[in-house]
Formats: sequence, structure tokens, C-alpha cells
Amino acid sequence: MKWLLLVLVFVTSTPAAEVLAAPHHQKQDVLLAPGYQKLGFTPPAPGSYQLPGLGVAADAEVLDSKGREVSLHELMAGKFTIFSFIYTTCSDVNGCPLASYVLGKVQRRVMADDILKDHVRLVSFSFDPVNDRPKVLDTYASNFREPGFDWHFVTSRSDEQLAATLEDYNQFVIRDYNEDGSLVGSISHMLRVYLVDHRLQIRNIYSVSFLHADTIMNDVRTVVAENASREAMGTR
Repeated sequence: MKWLLLVLVFVTSTPAAEVLAAPHHQKQDVLLAPGYQKLGFTPPAPGSYQLPGLGVAADAEVLDSKGREVSLHELMAGKFTIFSFIYTTCSDVNGCPLASYVLGKVQRRVMADDILKDHVRLVSFSFDPVNDRPKVLDTYASNFREPGFDWHFVTSRSDEQLAATLEDYNQFVIRDYNEDGSLVGSISHMLRVYLVDHRLQIRNIYSVSFLHADTIMNDVRTVVAENASREAMGTR
């Protein structure tokens, strides 16, 4: 389970008091996010609640981990997509490693579900295009993506395109600097993961406190069942 081992490296290779958290250059004790643990409550049954649309997921031209040009809408259309923002060298265990860990668990559950396995994909978008070039993303992906699973790792082709995409998704990102003005190498950011339906509608947004494989799977089953019901009634 390479995805689990990679996360454990972040947790165990550095003493808790020395793990960097956002802002990354500020040291503090680490309290692991709920996504690493058993869900602390019983969630409502899938389909027993609604997830109203929150707007259309923005499009953007991106590069995938093989260096191919593609758009986000091409990647998202026709399937239910879990879309996350990451960067590969993030050292905040409750940041990007959490997102990749949780999506790795979602991936395994989707693969084991005969109903969902052909209808769900994952997309991880790096906001560090300078360092996370396609080859780097491809290596990173190999630690999490199961062979043959529909999980894409992408990044922007330019800083201008990146800025527009971050604004469209209300994703806060800022590079950290030392007191002398030099770059630290880390990036402070909010963790945001999106559930996007097959019609490109955002149906939920998960933060650190609510990002958990159990809740994501519940939400995915809810929107998939909603779509099946609409198709049965001949509506869209």
C-alpha cells in the first residue's frame, strides 16, 4: 500500500513538533486530521439527503503527468469527479498528503464497487507548476494510483493560467518567504477538495475537518443515485 507508506513517511520521519504546518515555516505540534482516523459519527445514509449544486466547475487548460495538453472539463465530463489541489513536496501532513491519502482510500473503495467503478474518477491538480512538471507528477502518482484506475495528475502550463484557475476555485495559495526575502520552498494554502458531478456541477467542497473517505463515498453514492433516479424518470 504505497499511498499509506508515503503518508507515514511524512508523519514518522520528522518529530511531531517539527512537522511544518500552514504557514509551513511555523513549527507546531501536529494533531492529525479526522481523515486519518475512523469517522467519529454515523453519517446519514446515502440518498437520504440532497447536495444542491454550488455552481459550475471552472475549466482550464492543463498538462497531465504524461505531458499531454487537456482541459479540466474534458477530464471531468461524463463521470463523477473528486477534484483536489495539491503540490508534491508539501510537508504539512494535514495538507496535500491528507488529500492524497483520503483519495487513495476512495480509489480502493470505488474499485471494489461494481456500481461506482466505471462512474468515478479522481483529478489532482498541482499548483506548483515550476517544480511539479509532468515527470515529477508521474512519479508522485505512482505512489497513489492503482494500475488502470481513472486518476489524473495535472498542472498548469503557465503562472497566468494557474492564477486564473486558483481564483475560479477560490483556492488560496501563497509561497512562503524567509525574513530576508528568500523563498522557503513551501507553499501556504487552504485544503479544498471538490465533488463534481457528471454535468460539471460542484456538489460539495471538503476542508481539512470534513475530508474523510466515508463522507466522500456517502456523497458520491448520493449523487450517483440521484442521477440514476433522474434517468429512470426520463429527466436530466
